[in-house]
Amino acid sequence: MSYSAYPTSRAVVYVWLAVGVASVSGAAIFIRLAGDAEPLAIAAYRMLLGAVIVAVPTLLRSRRQLVGISCADLGLLALSGLFLAGHFAVWTTSLTLTSVSSSVLLVTTTAIFVAAASHFWLRDRLDRLTIAAIVASLAGGAFLAFGEWDGASRRLLGDALALTGAALVGAHMLLGRSARTRGIPNLPYITVVYTVAAVLLLFGALIAQAPLTGLPAETYFWIAMAAIFPQAIGHSLINWSLGHVSATNVALAIRAEPIIATLLAIPVLSETPAWTVLPGGGLITLGVYLAIRSDARRETPPA
Repeated sequence: MSYSAYPTSRAVVYVWLAVGVASVSGAAIFIRLAGDAEPLAIAAYRMLLGAVIVAVPTLLRSRRQLVGISCADLGLLALSGLFLAGHFAVWTTSLTLTSVSSSVLLVTTTAIFVAAASHFWLRDRLDRLTIAAIVASLAGGAFLAFGEWDGASRRLLGDALALTGAALVGAHMLLGRSARTRGIPNLPYITVVYTVAAVLLLFGALIAQAPLTGLPAETYFWIAMAAIFPQAIGHSLINWSLGHVSATNVALAIRAEPIIATLLAIPVLSETPAWTVLPGGGLITLGVYLAIRSDARRETPPA
């Protein structure tokens, strides 16, 4: 099955990727504001609403491409949806056990998983700039983690779940990169993936007997905000960018999320970050810059 593809300038890709990262950075805040709802219920409703939102333009504009996806490609998309469902299940749970900055910091270590896997699976060569970007990003993460460390009271389970979420979303991104480079358009891709993830999360919530009805109106409102901005807008733009730049560099760009989420948590949740957010955030930003430079260099033909 072949799909049409349209070239997009590198600058435009990174502008939309930045919008996507900014949008997903509010996810942790919205989830915290949703109150005491069960994590699986929040994740299921968020994904279900996100799937409905993206399905509307897909059915209106890309129905032929949607029904034209081959069985082999549907299997790839279903697997991507499985990993995405796992990511949201464990990461949403982590936010009930640890701080926003710690959870988002750890869940965005995706780059290290993606870089290692894409080097062997997708044959994305790791040049010196990309390696330097990973090192700078991880060093920034280490600074932020040091600021979060509070000895025996550290909530290790929440941190472990966030790290697991990073590995799961890394697998989702690699599958998305494979699907997008095979020519599957973004709208059909995210519609299938979001729908699979929504069904799996709803099934998980029912098995866990997580309350899905009778929640406060405010809870439903904040879940809807998480579905519209971080999910329908943020994750969709990130998935779209996977068709234009490497999975490693997309994962590195997402490393800017902890900075934004930590800053948002100050006025909204009264969570004051440690002093290490400044050097840590600076190193993460440097990593993002180096990743973009690396990607641009690979795309520039030799003179």
